[in-house]
Amino acid sequence: MASCSISSAVGHHWCVNLSRRCSILSRRHFTPVSRQTSLTFYGRHGVSRRTSVSGFSLKLSRSFSLSSSNSCNFPDALGLHDFMPKASSTITEPGVSDSHLDLPPSDVVSRGRIYHETYGCQMNVNDMEIVISIMKKAGYTEVVEVPESAEIIFINTCAIRDNAEQRVWQRLNYFWFLKRQWKSNVATGRSESKHPPKVVVLGCMAERLKEKILDADKMVDVVCGPDAYRDLPRLLEDVDAGHKGVNTLLSLEETYADIKPVRIAKNSISAFVSIMRGCNNMCSFCIVPFTRGRERSRPVESIVREVAELSNEGVKEVTLLGQNVNSYNDTSKLEEVDSGVNWKYSDGFSSMCKVKKMGVRFSDLLDRLAVEFPEMRFRYTSPHPKEFPDELLYVMRDRYNICNSIHLPAQSGSSAVLERMRRGYTREAYLDLVEKIRTIVPDMGITSDFISGFCGETEQDHEETLSLVKAVGYDMAYMFAYSMREKTHAHRNYVDDVPDDVKQRRLAELIETFRENTGACFDSRIGLTELVLVEGENRRAPETELIGKSDRGHRVSFVKVPVPDRLNNHISRIPVASDFVEVQISRSTRASLHGKALAITSLSSFYRDMNEQPVAYADRA
Repeated sequence: MASCSISSAVGHHWCVNLSRRCSILSRRHFTPVSRQTSLTFYGRHGVSRRTSVSGFSLKLSRSFSLSSSNSCNFPDALGLHDFMPKASSTITEPGVSDSHLDLPPSDVVSRGRIYHETYGCQMNVNDMEIVISIMKKAGYTEVVEVPESAEIIFINTCAIRDNAEQRVWQRLNYFWFLKRQWKSNVATGRSESKHPPKVVVLGCMAERLKEKILDADKMVDVVCGPDAYRDLPRLLEDVDAGHKGVNTLLSLEETYADIKPVRIAKNSISAFVSIMRGCNNMCSFCIVPFTRGRERSRPVESIVREVAELSNEGVKEVTLLGQNVNSYNDTSKLEEVDSGVNWKYSDGFSSMCKVKKMGVRFSDLLDRLAVEFPEMRFRYTSPHPKEFPDELLYVMRDRYNICNSIHLPAQSGSSAVLERMRRGYTREAYLDLVEKIRTIVPDMGITSDFISGFCGETEQDHEETLSLVKAVGYDMAYMFAYSMREKTHAHRNYVDDVPDDVKQRRLAELIETFRENTGACFDSRIGLTELVLVEGENRRAPETELIGKSDRGHRVSFVKVPVPDRLNNHISRIPVASDFVEVQISRSTRASLHGKALAITSLSSFYRDMNEQPVAYADRA
């Protein structure tokens, strides 16, 4: 994966936020609406401007973007044709509605109840919502909370780390038990399914280990890769006919742009929107290019429609997703496409994959979304450091509703290790980029990924990584011990020569170094007034406290008391989930902030007031 955030090939992982391990997965879902409007917009410098949304019109359509716009040359790598027999996908015509998905349950006879589990990154959560949409269209309309009540069990998998795969195998063993002992399970009341459940393995592990999974003593009925989800209803019919259902073909076109995901988390205030799929970077440790295929971007208009529907549903924060999200490049239906020669990378960064055609870039998409939806916050993950041209940083500075938070996966602080990883930059170039980011947007929060014990890593390389952590001062980091994955460049060319005990020692030292340095990041927020999007009750004190997320992504808790509602004549009330609340920070830990709620407000009002009043707000310029 471009950034390989949460996707570096690794063993034990730690998500330090700080004192807690990585908790994965929020949920989401979406679609349509385009409009022409004129908006008053307040930049971080307090400049009021009027922006015509229609001025962005580029004659885009919902048709799929062609990944032929990218040309890659990997002389010593497996070609994607080795994993991609001629694939085809059924594409719904533009404008065709999925309105039947909105029918009440009584109008559709369910063909079976679905249970699902998802492992891995946010992209897998988004994929599961696409799968549920496809299955509902095919008549599988009911989703249950426990596998014992399901006729179809989906397990969406991650192939990035060995630990993730082992957890999946453990679950598959239990699902196999539900199948094998179905009659006795029903008789004893353990199971309520109407027939032995069909077990379906989805995602990256399905593509990587399809032969092993299918040979596992009839444990699994269907194996379906990330680009073949439209084929699931047919694959289940094949199982009914006595065959194994298998489709792990990769596609150069599939983006699922025409499919409206079915949101897993109901009444959520935040959501994920997938804008591109695949990765061209071929980092030596990463399996993603071989399980997710080459990069292809969704048409801009389909993304705008999806975000518009989310806005209408009350969603207040959208995270744009992609394996290499900031390499977004929509060339679909443009009358004129610029040469890829004009594609700009971050200063000092390079790429093995050259862009052939340049269309709408990530900065263009982000700017349009920020202008059209001024009361919605935008984040994105997971980027690659090479794709931060100045234009993107200036958009983030000028649009108040683009969060001051960048995930900047370093992976290592050693230039020698970075070269073996084929990351396309040196330690010095990375530090120069950090300096530029904080020059353009001084209050930018930066998070990262690190791998301990990559092939050939020496003690000196490890020390350089520790010193990078100290030099940058990260808000949060995902840290892993390296585990080699088959098919990768490292598997074919390097030796996994760092002993496991050394990997674990270095990982522990890395985590401790991070913890020692992150306190200053949180302490610097004390005394500032942060805009917090309320997510709900603080689970540690549900009766007395609420919790939410700040612009930089910090967890902020505050006492549940009535405060003036500036959107409703300053009438006092207790904030609820989805409210934006001004919170004055009074104390910090190495993982969270606590403060006093001042008022309920809106995104645009907060930043307008910030620019007009001499108050100690979090700096946006």
